[in-house]
Amino acid sequence: MGVTRVFTRGGWIPSVIREGDELRLMLGAGADANHEPRTFTVPIGAAHLEVIRADLARHLLLWSALLPLCDDAGTRGRLDESAAVALLDPVLLAPPEDVDALFRRIRWDRSRLVAHGARLGPLEHGQVCEAMRTATETPDEKRAQQHHADRRRAERGVVLGPLDAAILRYTGQYLHGATKPRRMPDAVDPALLPQVMRVIATAEQACAGMRIGLDPRRGNRATDKRAWDRTAAAVDAAVRGAYPGLAADAVRTVSFLMCAEVADRSRSAPADDDVDPGAGKAALSFTDDRGGERTWRRDGPRGAAAEFWAFVADRSAAGNEVFTIEDEAMGEGIQLHFYADSIARITTVRPQVGPEPHYRVEYRLVDGLDEYRELVRDFVRGGCAALDGHGPWMSDVAEFERARRRAGAR
Repeated sequence: MGVTRVFTRGGWIPSVIREGDELRLMLGAGADANHEPRTFTVPIGAAHLEVIRADLARHLLLWSALLPLCDDAGTRGRLDESAAVALLDPVLLAPPEDVDALFRRIRWDRSRLVAHGARLGPLEHGQVCEAMRTATETPDEKRAQQHHADRRRAERGVVLGPLDAAILRYTGQYLHGATKPRRMPDAVDPALLPQVMRVIATAEQACAGMRIGLDPRRGNRATDKRAWDRTAAAVDAAVRGAYPGLAADAVRTVSFLMCAEVADRSRSAPADDDVDPGAGKAALSFTDDRGGERTWRRDGPRGAAAEFWAFVADRSAAGNEVFTIEDEAMGEGIQLHFYADSIARITTVRPQVGPEPHYRVEYRLVDGLDEYRELVRDFVRGGCAALDGHGPWMSDVAEFERARRRAGAR
């Protein structure tokens, strides 16, 4: 049975085809399991075709009404053809007031109508026929995206002033707040750009000199969340203090931009862990809780602390959160317990009594990655003795557990 195209307006607007003796409306909507567009068809009559040919607004309204049924079909399901056919006469052939009443009862795709020029005032008041008097055959997808973003904000009770909107446009987050922000001065009204740049300058000054490195405890790509939050808090406080009238969305996007830029700069800067390669130590061994081992030697390409954190980033995972650095020549080491925010320093007691080595183990709590890094650097430089200033150290396990529980309760 042959298929011929009877009428089309181009783009994604549904076309009319003839299959044998039957007229059908054909539209693409959604995607299948392979992410390819799905195509649906609905039988129509000659009277429907006549309206579709002559009236762009009714054609677009029908498309808007059919799209939710296509969404219901999902990636594999069949279109509810009976429900689709039941929409034809009420959308295409009924008087305008009845079409408006229909659209107050059914689901319909607002974005399609906005993209094709619907007037927003009448549309918001349920006057779809009036709204579509300005319908255009060529869509403006950006207009639809902006309208959708504005509606999402309105649902959250957010009202943007001109400067708020300009800041969101500057960072590229007016339409999509989850995207990584970037600087887009050309997207801002030139009259508002100087004000936007003053806000940005305030934020830049607030986070000058700050760093947001990677957190090797969470792999090779994870950002240090505490450093991110610290930078965000500094920017938020400065911007809110200087511009108390800014909407929370505007402040948040400036903070996001600053944090992203600080993180990018930090990744390209030399690591602090490489500043001191390991003092006079010839070799250190690194181990984890799952049998992983790595040896650092003084003649290697990078410092001991940097090599240790690379080992952590490569090996750290759920259930593998205990890492040890050992100086076998000195008979001492440290053990980092990431799951418990704690560290132990272990020294061999000399003179040795009996056939087995005797160790002194001391514990302390650790406040975040920065402190872990400091402890590792000091151990690499001077061994366990260099950690004396980081006390108090507790040798009583029960006392340490009580301290850990108290810290966790805060």
